[in-house]
Amino acid sequence: MLRASRQAGIPPGEDCVSEQLAYALITPYSILKSRTGGIIARLLGSSNLELVAARMYIFSDAFLDSYKKVICPPDTLEAVCEAWHEYVDHSLRVSNPWGYLPRSMLLLFQGKNAVRHLKDDVVGGFTEPTGRAITVRSTYGDFVRDGAGRIHYFEPAVITCPEPQLNNEHLKLLADYSVSDGGVLTGRCKYEGGSAEVSLVMLKPDLFERRSRRPGNIIDAFSLTGLRIVGAKLISLTVAQGEEFYGPLKELFRDRLRPQVADEVKERLGDAFDFEFTDDDAAAVAEMLAERNAVFEFNKIVEYMTGVDPSGICDPAEKARASRAKCLALLYEGLDAVAKVRTVLGSTDPTKAEPGTVRSDFGRDLMRNGAHASDSPDNAMRERKIVGLADTKEDSCDVKEIIEDYLAGQK
Repeated sequence: MLRASRQAGIPPGEDCVSEQLAYALITPYSILKSRTGGIIARLLGSSNLELVAARMYIFSDAFLDSYKKVICPPDTLEAVCEAWHEYVDHSLRVSNPWGYLPRSMLLLFQGKNAVRHLKDDVVGGFTEPTGRAITVRSTYGDFVRDGAGRIHYFEPAVITCPEPQLNNEHLKLLADYSVSDGGVLTGRCKYEGGSAEVSLVMLKPDLFERRSRRPGNIIDAFSLTGLRIVGAKLISLTVAQGEEFYGPLKELFRDRLRPQVADEVKERLGDAFDFEFTDDDAAAVAEMLAERNAVFEFNKIVEYMTGVDPSGICDPAEKARASRAKCLALLYEGLDAVAKVRTVLGSTDPTKAEPGTVRSDFGRDLMRNGAHASDSPDNAMRERKIVGLADTKEDSCDVKEIIEDYLAGQK
């Protein structure tokens, strides 16, 4: 729960030592050009803020009409303000002249002096010297002004609040329209040549244990699929969700790991008796231990994904709450989405994964292998239901809850 301190004489949002909630909105053009991963890498790797939520939006005219009224501070130059309003009308509306579906990705960050830090140090402005690719906008944004100072074109790459005094107004709008304009965007994009599939990709917890560009770099790798991101959610899997999500693996472990158990038994007990300990003896012992070994390996995965050891929890109610880790879940949509994602993902074992795949480049071992991806369309839907990305109606909308909680704490 976020709570901003209030000190006498300091306007709300200006307390430089308080926890603030700030937002970064990746623009439709950036997403269309597959710059999403690079931008996220910069946002995560260059800030000292914590990522607390993610959500996809296609903004309505009602939202954008209200957003235009507060997007610029009162002292903004008229030409700059006009450019921003024109940008909103031409790039964020469904009825845009470019003919694309204007998908935006919202990321919420929290931390000390978050609004100014995100805007000044990470996102940046439009007047930085050419060649200094330090901020997001200096790398991914465009700004064209003629000799008379008239703005002819600009693409901000990321939109964020320019000043703390406006931040709460921006956040409130994003919360108010989070359900009607945001969530799961499946079925909105058009495809030729067949029906689209949806694959769930989940970036694993070790990617978020410390400040790192790796989550964005992995998303950038998935851009090679040519698929479209139609859902995003930062989730903290509970033990109950983890057990349901990875449930099919338990039986798989029982069968596939039995030969390894037999080998281990033979190695450890082969010389332990005065009589011959045969392969059949080892297989018989392995059969006795197969279930316990499968449960042990299964619990290791659940603990890794949730941050909580399930073996010490018996109460179902506690399992439904227990969680100490976070993952970023993404939905990729397009033709043959499942196969395309898994090709880029690579083999489960990073040491055996094909060069250039996600797991080869970013994996460490069988468990910490960068990302999970659905292995079939049916399994993708099963997993989406577990993490709350089946459809917008079932989405609990953590963005709305987080913003409203933050704003309530400021009163």
